[in-house]
Parts: sequence; C-alpha cells; structure tokens
Amino acid sequence: MENIFDVFEERGFVEQVTDREQVRKLLETPTTCYIGFDPTARSLHVGSLVPIMSLAHMQRAGHRPIVVVGGGTALVGDPSGKEETRPIMTREEIENNARGIKKQLSRFLDFSEGQAIMVNNADWLTKLNYIEFLRDIGRHFSVNRMLSAESYRMRLKTGLTFIEFNYMLLQAYDFWYLFKQYDCRLQMGGNDQWGNILAGVELTRRLEGETIHGLTFPLITTSTGQKMGKTHKGAIWLDPTLTSPYEYYQYWINQDDRDVERFLALFTFLPMDEVRRLSSLKGEDIREAKEILAYEATRLCHGKDEADRAREASENLFKARGDLTSDAIPSITINMSRFQDGIPAYILFYESGLCNTRSEARRLIEQGGGYINNQRVEKFDQLISHADLDNGNLLLRAGKKRFIKVKVK
Repeated sequence: MENIFDVFEERGFVEQVTDREQVRKLLETPTTCYIGFDPTARSLHVGSLVPIMSLAHMQRAGHRPIVVVGGGTALVGDPSGKEETRPIMTREEIENNARGIKKQLSRFLDFSEGQAIMVNNADWLTKLNYIEFLRDIGRHFSVNRMLSAESYRMRLKTGLTFIEFNYMLLQAYDFWYLFKQYDCRLQMGGNDQWGNILAGVELTRRLEGETIHGLTFPLITTSTGQKMGKTHKGAIWLDPTLTSPYEYYQYWINQDDRDVERFLALFTFLPMDEVRRLSSLKGEDIREAKEILAYEATRLCHGKDEADRAREASENLFKARGDLTSDAIPSITINMSRFQDGIPAYILFYESGLCNTRSEARRLIEQGGGYINNQRVEKFDQLISHADLDNGNLLLRAGKKRFIKVKVK
C-alpha cells in the first residue's frame, strides 16, 4: 500500500515536518496521530478542512486518528494567528460546541469500534494541580525559546496575556499525555501550530526519552489572497443550519480557475490522475472540474442526498431556467403586505442578504449587476410589487453567481 506520507506530499498537505525520513518510516506501519480542535464556535468552518481531510486520509490508510476537542485549552485561548486575546468561554458553551463538532467530524471519520477516537482535553487539563504542573512540566520550558515562537512574537506587539502564555505548555502536555495513554506518535496541525507541536515533541523527549513527531499543513489562501472559507457574507460553516448545503456547493463551484487543481487534491478523495485531468480543462470546460469539486466537497460534508439537491438547484439556476420550486436554493420570507405599495429594489437586495449595506445594493443595481427573475433591474429604487411575483416567489441574483429566493406569504 502507498505510504500516506507520499500521498500527503503529492496532494499538497505538507508544510513542515520534524524529520521527513523518520516520519515516512513511522507511517509504514499503523500509527496513532492526533489533531486538536478548539471548540470556540458551535461549528467548524471550511478553514478546518485541511486537518479534517488529513485525518480522513490517515484512517483510510489504516492509521488511527485521535480528535482532541480542546475543552481545556479553550478555557485559556490559543494566541496563534490572533492579534487580540480570544474571549474566555464558559464550560457550558465549550461542551455544547464540542457536541456539534463531533457530529460534523463523523461525516469524515468512522468513530465506531475505536477506529477513530475523540477525547476532550478538559478531562485531564482541568484536574492538574498548578504548583505540581509548574514543577513537573514548566521547568522543562525556556522562556527565551518560547518567546521566539512565531505565535508569541506576533502577540508581543499587541500584548500577550499571562494566561495565553501558558497555552504552549498545555498543548505540549496534551501530546505527552496522548503518547502515554494511546501511544500517539504524530501530531498534525496548521503551520501556525509548529512551535506548539515542537514543544510537545521536546517535552516527551525530556520526560520519556522517546522520539515523537510533528507535521504541519500550509495555511490555505485562495489565488486572490483571501483566507480560506471567508466570503462577503462571512465564514463558510460545516453546520448546515449556518451555511446551507446549497450555499456550501456554491462556495466551491465559484472558486477561481487557478485554485481548481489544488482544491481538488486537498478537499476530495479523487485519484490524482483524475485531479490532473480535470485541472487541465480550459475555457468553459473548466466548469466540469468546478462542478465535480463542488459536488465531492458537499457530499463529504453533507451527504449524497444534499449534494444531489444542491447540484440540481445549481444546474437549474446556471441554465437560467430559474426553478423557483427547488427547496435547495437559500431563501427568505417576506409578508405580502409589504408588496402592496412596492419595495424599492435596493432595499430588497439588502434585506435578502445579497448585499451587506443599502449603499452596496444601490451600487450593484446601478452597475447593472442586480436581477429579479432573470430580468436586469434598471433603477436602484425600482418598486417591486406583487405583479412581479412568479407563483408567489421572486428570484434575486447579484452578478452571475449569487442567488436567493424570496418567498412571499
């Protein structure tokens, strides 16, 4: 069987690794690995997909993934990649978020019969005696070395709190604890976690005389320089109540042509020969590759039925048939009484969420990018009344790709 490390390298997962040859050799036999997810929201978002997909690849290759829900570390707050201190969360909030995260990850990982494990580091971190922790663990850490870590150096400019300064020690303790309890020998994570991962490697070497390893992934941005998972409307969540399967599908199908090959490799399980074939398509044909990317990504996150519905709705809209009967299209509901005197078009585009402000909606229409039922809106203050309804609905479109259905009751 192909070594999973080679798969990671070919598909673009590897940024840094403690020792390339040793890690590759380690992965020749079944290995336990882990990634931590701090439950700072009730859902993960697209920015978490690279680590999620890496764990799924590991499991498919016969390795055992451990998902660590950071119920304990979330009480402290990770300073990595943040210019400001994270809000301190209550234990109740953290536990609620952790339940949502496990449900989402179950789409990607099989937790039955111990094939993958989910643990909460609150189970061991909240039981630590602070003085004993400082004497037994803290003495192995050099403040000078800690301050040289990128996550801390960034924050020194804006202010690093003492509670955040402890984060590296706690994550290092996690790695050592998982090594002791589960023989976990590989931690993976985003490249902003490199310093924290190395701290765990070093702590385990000092406490146990054992060599364990770390591997980081590149922090993904689009070809336009935008952070992965961010749109004009905010984050693209994995929870279908926060981002509908249709909106999720649309996020992927609207990716830049330049990102198609990279995203097919990272966010689907398609063989690389097929990835290269699809990414070689040019002109209008590249839409086939984007449709496959969108379908595969949506199927993994939301299941086949939702992916089928999202694809069908997208095809209807793309072919300009305007199928307003599809429930897959995101929608809002407005009372019929508001249409008696008519609603100015720019107000409708703002209230639908297609535009963030009224002035943005006005500019969109004035520049010719606003459509209702596939007809361009000529004036920003054009009144939309019940006469414009199509079977009690309206289809709003911003530009070529963003749609929303208005249901009128």
